[in-house]
Amino acid sequence: MRGASADALAVLTERLGQAADGGADLARVADDLFGVADVLRREPGLRRLATDVSIRPEAKADLVREVFGTTLDAASLDLVAVAAGRRWAATRDLADALEHLGVVAVVRGADQAGQGDALEADLFGFARLVSGNPGLRDALSDPARNREDKRALLHGLLDGKVTAFAVRLADQALTGTHRTVVAAVESYQKVAADHRNRLVATVRVARALGDQETQRLQGTLARQYGRPVHLNVVVDPHVMGGVKVEIGDDVIDGTVASRLDDARRRLAG
Repeated sequence: MRGASADALAVLTERLGQAADGGADLARVADDLFGVADVLRREPGLRRLATDVSIRPEAKADLVREVFGTTLDAASLDLVAVAAGRRWAATRDLADALEHLGVVAVVRGADQAGQGDALEADLFGFARLVSGNPGLRDALSDPARNREDKRALLHGLLDGKVTAFAVRLADQALTGTHRTVVAAVESYQKVAADHRNRLVATVRVARALGDQETQRLQGTLARQYGRPVHLNVVVDPHVMGGVKVEIGDDVIDGTVASRLDDARRRLAG
């Protein structure tokens, strides 16, 4: 988001933080925000009214309080009313911002429960599971299957194996607001990393890293980039040995295969 929408999202994120610090039920807030975002996407008339710049902000806030007042938690209703009172660069940005806030609420809840790192790891693992399994990917994206069927498949795969926070976001990824389920989960991963002020590195190794190796690599990357770094480790037999790190647009390739390729190029040149 840019311009007015980015400014509005920043205000709302701060208000969500205040609500969380005040003891709001973040699981309920997340569900409420996801639900309102879904309604706004399905009801273009309401969406246009809630984002119409010719209507006074107070009137738009009153409108959403009247529409959603009996179904939302007080903290959620306050956030939605504030959102309706802000200026948005595009009508779709309001629903997108509420979904974003819902993801942040889930992430904050995971942090409060001491499961923030586990949530990030679970999201990465789920994205890899879906992208690497064409049958599962097709089943979760099949327009002929209703959402309840997809949810049953999803919960059968994930319940008891990942955090409840990861299951909630995986469930949200089924709504179809992103191009694919994997694209949705990857966007949630980015929201989680940004909210936690961390970078995310994908580390490819020939064998799993031990705790000390993980801590050393995290420390080295944190010093290099000036921010904490979360590692998503992928065991890849093609690596042969060494480590390949992808962090943002940067690639640090210290694998044996890479060194052999360099040697071949030098000999050939």
